[in-house]
Amino acid sequence: RGGRMEVLEEKEEEEQTEGEELKALEMSDNLQDVEVKVSVEQVCIPSDVHDFDWSSIDTSQLPSSYKTNSPKEKKLLHIADHFLQQYTHLCPDRKPLFLHPVNECGVEKFVSTTVRPTLLPYTELYHWDGCASFVSNYLTMEPLKSPITPPSSLYSPTTILKYQKGNCFDFSVLLCSMLIGAGYDAYCVHGYATHEICSLDETLKLCPLLRKPQEVPKEGMKKKSKKYRVKPPPDLQSKFELQQEAKKAAETEAAQKNKEREEEKVTEVEKPKRDPLYGLRVHAWVLVLSGKREVPETFFINPFTGNSHSTMDEHFLGIESVWNHRNYWVNMQDCWNGCKDLVFDLGDAIRWEIMLSGSNKPLQLLSDAEEEKELSDRDTDDMEKEEEDMNFDMPPSWVAPIQISPREFETRCSQGRKVILYKQAKLEKWAPYLNGNGLVKRLTVYADLDCTEVVEVREWFKNREDMLDMREVNKQTQLTTEYFSPGHLLGLKAHTYMSLEPETEHTMEFYNEARVDGLQKRVENDNKMTEYFVGRDDFLHVRHMEFGKRGKKIHLASTRTDINSRPIVQIKECFHRNLEKPADEDVAERIFLITEETIHLTYHLKDKYITASKKDFFKAADRDRKGNEIVMTPEMCITYQAGSSEKDKKLLHLYKALQQLTEEEKQLKQQVRQSEAEVLNILKIRENEETAVKLTVSIYNTERNEKRRQQYEAMKNTMEDKLLGQEEQDLDYLAPFLIQIGHRKKMTKGQALRVRDDCLTDLKHRLIDKANIIQARFEKAVEELQKKDQWFQENHNQLSAEEEDDFLTCCSEIAFRIHILALRLNREKQTAPQKYLALEEKLRKDPRLAEYLGHA
Repeated sequence: RGGRMEVLEEKEEEEQTEGEELKALEMSDNLQDVEVKVSVEQVCIPSDVHDFDWSSIDTSQLPSSYKTNSPKEKKLLHIADHFLQQYTHLCPDRKPLFLHPVNECGVEKFVSTTVRPTLLPYTELYHWDGCASFVSNYLTMEPLKSPITPPSSLYSPTTILKYQKGNCFDFSVLLCSMLIGAGYDAYCVHGYATHEICSLDETLKLCPLLRKPQEVPKEGMKKKSKKYRVKPPPDLQSKFELQQEAKKAAETEAAQKNKEREEEKVTEVEKPKRDPLYGLRVHAWVLVLSGKREVPETFFINPFTGNSHSTMDEHFLGIESVWNHRNYWVNMQDCWNGCKDLVFDLGDAIRWEIMLSGSNKPLQLLSDAEEEKELSDRDTDDMEKEEEDMNFDMPPSWVAPIQISPREFETRCSQGRKVILYKQAKLEKWAPYLNGNGLVKRLTVYADLDCTEVVEVREWFKNREDMLDMREVNKQTQLTTEYFSPGHLLGLKAHTYMSLEPETEHTMEFYNEARVDGLQKRVENDNKMTEYFVGRDDFLHVRHMEFGKRGKKIHLASTRTDINSRPIVQIKECFHRNLEKPADEDVAERIFLITEETIHLTYHLKDKYITASKKDFFKAADRDRKGNEIVMTPEMCITYQAGSSEKDKKLLHLYKALQQLTEEEKQLKQQVRQSEAEVLNILKIRENEETAVKLTVSIYNTERNEKRRQQYEAMKNTMEDKLLGQEEQDLDYLAPFLIQIGHRKKMTKGQALRVRDDCLTDLKHRLIDKANIIQARFEKAVEELQKKDQWFQENHNQLSAEEEDDFLTCCSEIAFRIHILALRLNREKQTAPQKYLALEEKLRKDPRLAEYLGHA
């Protein structure tokens, strides 16, 4: 029985192993079918990208390093093949490594030599986010031909920049080159990611411009329990009201739960469909290790979007290998949980297998038995060769220097425009100066997933003369808000409106530092206007005006002004506390009731008082019907003095205060009219600015600054004319002698001979005079040196050491001058005949004398 049981168990095990093998074969067949389908369907290739043919690019002008391999590169390829053999032998279940694809010239190049570290001369590209943003905007994404296998070719970053297209590997190599050049510890990564990452599908993600910053919850202050506490007051609140509030709260909570359920249903609908190639889609991105450039934590960069991701991000599903310009590492860690559990210590030989172990890191070895067999078959030369390979250094990059012109850096996007679709949003980007109105970015927010109903539009501008920076338009309320940079003609900071028509709802914010009156904000509608001030000497911070309805239009015959302005009904002003005055004398609020001819004053509260002092003035006409002047009476002013029951009986002070307030009321009316006129002026200027938008150009931008270019060309022409005039004004060696015969166009042979002889004689005399002058200076210096020498012979016993040094220094200077004069004299004697013969030759060939001299 025991033997039968063993046989049955062996049969069951065989059946199980056969079943597992059949399942594995079925899975491999299904995977091959999927690979074939995917390779045929080419999934989701945009039409504009698919039309481009890389085989048609011109490679004739590329450097020789693109078309051939140096001896060191050939040796590197041999080492890579040997490394790949060992890797496939030890890891037969893993896919082949991405080691040496062909470049644009069809030549195999190792991936590390395709990385060309470059620091470009732009401030923005000195930081990783600037580099990533530039690469994602400048290049157009091309999907891989097969989403589950790496590409067969890897072009140089220079070619990718030239044609502004590439796949994820092209993006990563270019970005890694820029980051290494900027000082980051960056690496290209060959791995696997989700369909959304690989296909640049942002339609299920919220636009970064719409993300709200996370609020940090504040920890509540714990109240310390006290031993002796005051008893709380009795609860006098109605229980019925509490029940009603609880009922309302329950209804609100139920509505919130229903809303959350609906949102959950929507999110279920929005969830991406199951990907049959999940975990198999090949992708390349950039790894930035912590340490250099003060990077606190290791992170990923998706080159398609330029966004950073944590190494724990669930969208990155595994890593095959990483490389930079110095070496190549293979990941030996298990990626069953994606990249969450990976340790990015490239110096760990267990987790990361290095290819070139020049830094004392062991190369991947075979098992013990196989190693013994291999060693028995090898000879000493092979062992020496392997050791040499292990200490091999990476050859320099074969890629030409990466260069980006200022115009290309400014244009960024391919053809100057780029569109990105997000969840219920569309983001459009333009190059500066591409749009006549200065528009560089526009975000359109939609209410539905199909992006048909527009909710809001945000626009960003650059280089506008009116300093407009951003505009928000709410399509549901038709409310427009414009934001301005400092420097607007009228100091505008923001402007909210529904229409640019006057006396409609407007909210204008100003840069109060640029205004004399300290105005910060003005809010106006058809019958009200409120102004807010900051930093005024009179402590005014709010002024509120109310207007009445207009009457019929009245035009005065002798004036151009229209007196049909809105009648002012009330002016209210609020003041901050002035500590230099007593509280009951410092006005906190004053109201001018224009139609009722009343003025209300409210003062600030005094310490330990709950009521404020007040004064109400009732204005009367200056004179009655008979022409008699009206005297101030106690009934014209009602006063309440906080903390005192006595009435102020001094009418003179009240009369003067009323007169001052009446005068200030007139000034306030003028200021209100000025505010109304300023609003009309701002609306008119804004309408003109939007009708004819003007863009500013820097004086250093010589390509676009037409005015500066014209000035430069005019200056250049002036300099050329000046130089030409100077050349024309050069001395003519015949001019002094031609004057003697009267500048005749025709002369006799005797006159020509006379001019020639006079010119040669003059040169001869000048050369002799110059030699004589040098000879005289030479003789004078020699005589001076002789005198010095004679004086020294007579007095050398009486001289100190310092005086002897001074004497020797003076003599050496004279001797040096004698030497120079001797050289000049010798040179003049040698060159004088040559100068004489040269002038004689010029005179013989001079067109003014040649026809008369003949062969003389």
